[in-house]
Amino acid sequence: MELRQLKYFLAVAEERNFTRAAELVHISQPGISAQIRQLEGELGATLVDRTGRRAELTAVGEAVRDHARSVLAAVEVLRRAVDEMNGLVRGRVVVGMVRACTVTPLFDALSGFHLAHPGVEISLVEDDSDRLVERVREGSVDLALIGAAGRAPGDLDGWQVVSEPIVAVVPAGHPLAGRDGVTLAELCAHPIVCLPPGTGIRAVLDRSAAARGLTPAVALQASAPGAVLDLAARGLGVGVLSPSMATGREELRTVAVTDADVPGVLALVSAPAKSPALRELLLHCRRSFGAPRPGTGTAPTGAAAAG
Repeated sequence: MELRQLKYFLAVAEERNFTRAAELVHISQPGISAQIRQLEGELGATLVDRTGRRAELTAVGEAVRDHARSVLAAVEVLRRAVDEMNGLVRGRVVVGMVRACTVTPLFDALSGFHLAHPGVEISLVEDDSDRLVERVREGSVDLALIGAAGRAPGDLDGWQVVSEPIVAVVPAGHPLAGRDGVTLAELCAHPIVCLPPGTGIRAVLDRSAAARGLTPAVALQASAPGAVLDLAARGLGVGVLSPSMATGREELRTVAVTDADVPGVLALVSAPAKSPALRELLLHCRRSFGAPRPGTGTAPTGAAAAG
């Protein structure tokens, strides 16, 4: 008995006609008749009554039909399982990361995934957040760590990793250095050093300012938070970053921006259609990053809400 015989038998059972069944499974009518006669010979019973104008199933044929469906369904499950295992042996995942963002949990997840599935090729690309979102949507990137204003795009799967406000960063002698807080209007009265358009922090600044009819005077922009800090330390403008980006510089002071109510978020996003390799990588990411913590303002160890 062969699986194709069961497939041909089910086609006849559905069509009640040998000619139409043959067309459905792309075989000649004599060919499908011969295969079903061979199946009947192996089973020792007539499955199809050929005496009438229609090919009707016998009582035995009715019973065999149900079992044939179960067998072919089980074979399909087996094939899918093998395909998934092959995907984990020979697959490929493309991971996107917002530029100038050092995120230890992501690297830990990639390392753990590589150790578990060494046959899967991993490609890492850097880009700005807006472009990464588009690349996930179009399918050229499987998973991306992005920065956004307020929340991640709603049409993509994923979860929020970090949510932080923006802060002003100035040297100790700056007029804003002794303030507990500054408004967007007061911030925009100074030259600003910030990340470029297409990053989450810049989107927060631009969106929050536009909501109040303000246009930030961005004097300089740099893709790395460290460069923004260096420029701010030299008095070239007020740096605008997230709190986790502005740590470790004793010569600088951070000042809260009191009316910027849109947070900068860091999020992992992926398209709904997921390969076996991507599903496994997402499991490693969830273990590495931990449970989503929206709105806490607390970043996982090694993460900064860049981009």
